Amino acid sequence: MNDGSNVSSKVGVVPSLGYFLSTARNVLAARMDRAVAPLGLTSSQIGVILLLWYERARTPNEMSRVLSYDTGSMTRMLDRLERKGFLLRQRSQADRRVVELVLTPLGRDAAQQLPAAIAAVMDDQLRGFSAEEVTTLVHLLQRFIANDAETGSVCTGAECPGGAADGTSGKDSNDSNTGND
Repeated sequence: MNDGSNVSSKVGVVPSLGYFLSTARNVLAARMDRAVAPLGLTSSQIGVILLLWYERARTPNEMSRVLSYDTGSMTRMLDRLERKGFLLRQRSQADRRVVELVLTPLGRDAAQQLPAAIAAVMDDQLRGFSAEEVTTLVHLLQRFIANDAETGSVCTGAECPGGAADGTSGKDSNDSNTGND
């Protein structure tokens, strides 16, 4: 495999890697939207609910950082989720300057249903893929993400589905980040 330096000069609009990555993301988001609509959620709101459920983020600032959202977008999303009754904002007992996010009973109920809904969409979308192909796809996407210093830490270690349990970005330890295999 080459170092990728000649890739950008030969990429057209269609069928480029960027086109397929973008289209795959859009297809998955649309399917996820349909799957979670009965819960009153959208695909973009799933992350907030699950991060609160799994206690991976508890403040709007933490949520923005983990989901790579700007604070304005996160505020609007939290406003919508609060209006729908999925979460509440409350002052921290430890530090009254801090606003914490808390799932309501409706939010907790949705959080319990989301893993099965997500699994069903992913199973259907990956229909026909072998287990080895899914592992390879995850590994390649982890490497792709890790090549950006700004987002490379987004998906690392055990918290990353199919990720490396040793805390690496899913890359082989002898991989020099050049794209050479």
